[in-house]
Amino acid sequence: MQAAEDKSIKPARKKKVRGGLSKMQRKQGKKMFLLIIPFLILAFLFSYLPLFGWVYAFFDYKPPIPLSQSEFVGLQWFKMMVQNPAQLREIGQVLVNTFAMSGLNILTSFFPVIFAIGLNEIHNKHFKNVVQTLTTLPNFISWVLVYAIAFAMFSSGGMVNGLLQNLHLITEPLKFLDSDSFTWIKMLFWGLWKGLGWGSIMYLAAIAGIDPELYEAARVDGANKFQLIRNITIPALMPTYFVLLMLSIANFLSNGMDQYFVFQNAFNLKHIQVLDLYVYNIGMGNNSLSLATAISMLKSLVSVALLAIVNFTSKKTRGESII
Repeated sequence: MQAAEDKSIKPARKKKVRGGLSKMQRKQGKKMFLLIIPFLILAFLFSYLPLFGWVYAFFDYKPPIPLSQSEFVGLQWFKMMVQNPAQLREIGQVLVNTFAMSGLNILTSFFPVIFAIGLNEIHNKHFKNVVQTLTTLPNFISWVLVYAIAFAMFSSGGMVNGLLQNLHLITEPLKFLDSDSFTWIKMLFWGLWKGLGWGSIMYLAAIAGIDPELYEAARVDGANKFQLIRNITIPALMPTYFVLLMLSIANFLSNGMDQYFVFQNAFNLKHIQVLDLYVYNIGMGNNSLSLATAISMLKSLVSVALLAIVNFTSKKTRGESII
C-alpha cells in the first residue's frame, strides 16, 4: 500500500519541478521579463543605436553634405591623433586635465560619507531637514545658473571684490574667474558644493538600514559615539562606498561637460579643458566632427577597458563584482 502511494506521488513531483522551476515560477519570470522590455528598448535607442554615429570617424564629413557623398578616409583621423605633434601635445594636456579632475573627485569621494554620518547624528529633526534641503538643492540648479551665481559673487565687479575693496583689504579686484591659477581646485570646490548633499542621500539610506540592535548592544558594552561610528556605521557603509567608487573609476574619463563649458574662458582654457569639453570644442567649435568622433571612440573604448579592470580587481580582492 505504501509503495503504491510513493509511485503515485513521484510523477507529480517530477512535473512540478520540470526544468528546475515550477510552472508558477516560470510564469512569474515571464512577467518580470515583460516588465523590463520597455527599459531594454530605451537602452537600445539611447545607448546602442547612437553608436552608429561612429561611422563618421572614417569619413571626411563636412556638414551639411550627406555622409554618402563624403570622402571615405579610413583611419586618417586616428593616425592624425598620434602622428601630428601639435595635436598629440594638445590631447596630452587634455588627458592631464581629465585625469587630474577625476583623480581629485575620487580622492574627495569620502566627503559625502562624512557628511551623511554627521547629518545622521543631528537629533533636531527640523534643523536636520533644513540642512539636508539646503545641501541637496544645488544639485537641481543647472550649471548655467551656478555660473551666474559665481559671476555675481566672484567676478571683478562682483560682490566679494566689492566688499573687500570697501573694507580696504584690497586695492585691485581679485581675479577669481578670469585666471588660470588653481583651476583644478576651483572646479573641485564648485563640484563639491553642488553635489555634496545629493551624494550623501544614498549613504543616509544605507545608515537607515543598519540594525538598531547593533548600536544598543555596543552601548551596553560601553561604546561611546565615536566608537559606534567607527565600528558599526563606517563598516556598514563600506559596501555602498566601494560600489560607487568602482563606478567612478570606470567613468574616469567622463567628467561631463556642463561645468567646464560654462566656466571656460580664454584665461583658463589650458587647464579646464577636459576630454568631453575638448571633443565638443573640436566638433562644434572647429567644425571637425570626424576628428571629434574618433577621439570620442577612443574614450569609450578606454572607459570599457577601465570598467573591466576595476571589475576584475574587485572580484579578486573583495569577492564581489559590479558586472
